[in-house]
Amino acid sequence: MIKKLLLPVIVLASGLAIWSVLAEKSSEIPAAPPLTGWMQNFTPTVPSGPALEGKLLGQDGILRSLSDFRGKLVLVNFWATWCLPCIREMPSLQRIQKKRGGDDFTVLALAQDFNGWKRVAPFLQRHDLSGQPVYVDEETVIARSVRIPGLPVTMLLGRDGKILGRLVGVAEWDSAEAVALIDYYGQQKQRRGDDLKEATNERGR
Repeated sequence: MIKKLLLPVIVLASGLAIWSVLAEKSSEIPAAPPLTGWMQNFTPTVPSGPALEGKLLGQDGILRSLSDFRGKLVLVNFWATWCLPCIREMPSLQRIQKKRGGDDFTVLALAQDFNGWKRVAPFLQRHDLSGQPVYVDEETVIARSVRIPGLPVTMLLGRDGKILGRLVGVAEWDSAEAVALIDYYGQQKQRRGDDLKEATNERGR
């Protein structure tokens, strides 16, 4: 009889232990993305989605797909060589790529020039934008699919390719507030996964 009573008590205690760990950790995650400074015009997509799809033409002539970048946060910048505001913010995109680019994050600069790489390649060389992942959005197919109102426009994609939000206009993408926004979306899913793992470990101790 005592053993029968002890079992539900143990299960309840274990559940409370997991809940307490998750509650404590989740309180560290802001309830909403930080939208200050350069990011004050960032508009979150709620709910996130749909996944952004399309083909990208590399300077090597190879077509790639946006789906090739699944598994990492992707900052997609729609720009053109004739767009002065785009040129203004391009160095900050280069800096955030050098600072954060890797297995979990990348910048994709999608050129909207109709002359494609014939126009884009000399521009990149002239402005010393090496190391920046740049592709051509042929015939602006991707931009038109998401109804880009003008240039520049920058979108943040989640690891599943879904649109988390967009910012219309110029921004300093390596500013403290931009980094905080990227970290917010980057840490949300990762922290929850780590929290569940830690809570499970706590239960097994």
